[in-house]
Amino acid sequence: MQFLKDSLVVSPQIMKEKATGTVIFKFTSDQLGNVTKMVLYYADDAVLVQPVIDILKKSNRKWVLPDDVKVNDYLITFTFNFNPPATANRELQKEVYSYISNRRPIVFANQAVLDLTTLLPTIVINYDLPQ
Repeated sequence: MQFLKDSLVVSPQIMKEKATGTVIFKFTSDQLGNVTKMVLYYADDAVLVQPVIDILKKSNRKWVLPDDVKVNDYLITFTFNFNPPATANRELQKEVYSYISNRRPIVFANQAVLDLTTLLPTIVINYDLPQ
């Protein structure tokens, strides 16, 4: 899990919008540890999704399966937050409010069969705001 946290790149757009929120993906890993399928279940905002897709693609060969298992499904949650500055000025408060008011959640509206899915720990991503 540390690889995911350390290697995820927070996009400039996320920083600019001061985006915060959660992204939940289900993905499948084959016997070689490659990610073969990804399904987005939920995202607080579309802007948070692409970095998660990118890091899951980079995680090929990192998922170790027992010899008798051909594929395994995983459910993983990423949560994004920015590190607040020592003092929150009026402009920052306005920008955060604007982001929360205008974000576009992505929700999974249908029933999902999870079968034998492994729930992974939440990956917490904290990023610094540009100066």
